[in-house]
Amino acid sequence: MDVRRADERYPGGDPQAGVETRHAFSFGPHYDPDNLRFGPLIACNEEHLAPGAGFTEHPHSHTEIVTWVVSGELTHRDSTGHETVVRPGDVQRLSSASGVRHVERNDGPEPLTFLQMWLAPRHPGGDPFYEIVPGIADCTPYALPEAGAMLHVRRLSPGERTAVPDGAYVYVHVVRGEAHLDQEPLGPGDSARVTDAKDLEAVGVTAAELLFWEMRQPGPV
Repeated sequence: MDVRRADERYPGGDPQAGVETRHAFSFGPHYDPDNLRFGPLIACNEEHLAPGAGFTEHPHSHTEIVTWVVSGELTHRDSTGHETVVRPGDVQRLSSASGVRHVERNDGPEPLTFLQMWLAPRHPGGDPFYEIVPGIADCTPYALPEAGAMLHVRRLSPGERTAVPDGAYVYVHVVRGEAHLDQEPLGPGDSARVTDAKDLEAVGVTAAELLFWEMRQPGPV
C-alpha cells in the first residue's frame, strides 16, 4: 500500500483565473517519471473552479475521462453536440477515443469542486462516447470495461465498515471525511494505491465518502 497525502499533490491551474488544480500523478510541468500511472489510471485531478471560471475548449484523445462532482455544478459542452450539467452524485464519462474537444465551466453561483480521473483504454481509437449516470448509489459500481476498471462509491457513517474490492490494482481516494484503510488513517484528499489488494477493509472515522477504482492489468496504450 502506497499512501499519498493531499498536500503532496502537484499544484496547477490558474488561481488568478479562478482555477486551482491538485494533480495526483505526473502532469504537465510536474514531470515525475516515478509517478506516471497506477495500473490504467493516469490522472486524478482535484479541480476547484470559482463561479464563472472554467477550461476553454481543448482536445483529448485515447483517454477515458470520468468526472465526480463533489460540490457545485459542472457545465460540460463537447464537439459531438452534448451540453449537460453534472451534479454531485452523478458519474460523467467522456470516452475521447480518436479525438474530441470539450469545454468545462462553472456557470453556477457557487464554487465548484470536482474530481477528474483519466484512464488509459485497453485498445485506443474508435468513436467518442459520452454519458451521465445520475445519482449513482452506494454498492452500485460503474463499470468501465474499455479500461479494465470499475468505480465503486462508498459513503460511510462513523464506525461503519466496508470491504475494499480485491484487484490487481485498487486506487482509494477520500472525497470527504476521515477513514481508516487497513488501520492507515486517511483524510480528505488523501489516497492509497494498493497492489494485489485482497481482504482489505475501510472504516469510517467520521461521516466519509470514498471512491475505489478496481482495476486489472493495463492493456496496450
